[in-house]
Amino acid sequence: MDLVAEARSRIREISADQLAALDPSRIILIDVREDPELEQGKIPGAYHIPRGVLEGSIHMVSPPTDQPLVIYCASGIRSALAASTLQTMGYSTALSLAGGFQEWKARGGPWELPSRLPDDQMQRYDRHIRLPEIGEAGQRKLLESRVLIVGAGGLGSPAALYLAAAGVGTLGLVDHDRVDVSNLQRQVLHSTRTVGNPKVESARDTIRALNPDVSVESLDLRLSASNALDILDGYDIIIDGADNFPTRYLINDASLNLRVPVVHGSVFRFEGQVSLFDPVDGPCYRCLFPEPPAPELAPNCEEAGVLGVLPGVVGTLQAAEAIKWLVGIGEDLTGRLLTLDVLSQRFRVLRFSRNPDCPSCGDPAAPPPIVDYDQSCRALISAPRSR
Repeated sequence: MDLVAEARSRIREISADQLAALDPSRIILIDVREDPELEQGKIPGAYHIPRGVLEGSIHMVSPPTDQPLVIYCASGIRSALAASTLQTMGYSTALSLAGGFQEWKARGGPWELPSRLPDDQMQRYDRHIRLPEIGEAGQRKLLESRVLIVGAGGLGSPAALYLAAAGVGTLGLVDHDRVDVSNLQRQVLHSTRTVGNPKVESARDTIRALNPDVSVESLDLRLSASNALDILDGYDIIIDGADNFPTRYLINDASLNLRVPVVHGSVFRFEGQVSLFDPVDGPCYRCLFPEPPAPELAPNCEEAGVLGVLPGVVGTLQAAEAIKWLVGIGEDLTGRLLTLDVLSQRFRVLRFSRNPDCPSCGDPAAPPPIVDYDQSCRALISAPRSR
């Protein structure tokens, strides 16, 4: 007990009544009890970081700041030791809840029983749940989310695999192509056995084998002005795995109409790029690329070739952006373009902002009409559609 007494002499403890009087939005609550103890309940809004991993994990919840950090355990002993340790790490505002969770409940403080995922999902997503930023609540968000992937090829393959593995509840797949043997160098959703099959069917079977928790909505068709709004509607976020500019501009226009964010990705030989276009708060795809490059400057993979692992890297980054967005963690790529060159292993981040004169998002009250584009991305007036 000498260690506890020494720790308490160096820290500040607050009572349950004092904690109840604080504005919850101005403090960070950390529950340092072990997993089985959570079955007794927890204080709403608290992050769960077991005492044994607190020092190595606290930075994921909060860097040292002036914001009060309130630590609690069952009775106030472990939290006192934890607060003392955090103070030596630079968390000068680390406080310990006197009496711990037991005292909090006894004084009538609000508490809740954490909603438990089924045992099989707890086991499958264990490494996610151990991350304080995700936890069970974040994993539940993923299981309830809907993500549409446009293109089941080089970018859509890794994105779909990792989103399915992460437990995204519903994955939509849009692609009108069939599996060709030349795809297999990079399109890891498919296999020699599925050559000749529709890509969405091949992808659906692979995803179902990977994770039966995931519902797959496969659409064997080409995205066009006549169906884009109906297809994209109802999804939480879009993964743009298209391999041509007309489809990218169409996705952008539909995103602005439906107010659904898009995670963009593209590859060229040894280079790739990723960004996120938020139709509410950020610039759109046309702000970044007002006009497509000349065809001779941007040939497709069939013409120019592509290093097989490159789409894997870019598509995986797209999946990471989608997961962050769905759970609400980290800093996304809105207004930033991540570029990479795998020959030199150089990554760069370029910043860009909304163009007030952008023909697509310049006037948020007037989203662009939904039209098909030709290869130079001129609108084809024969197929307009808007909502």
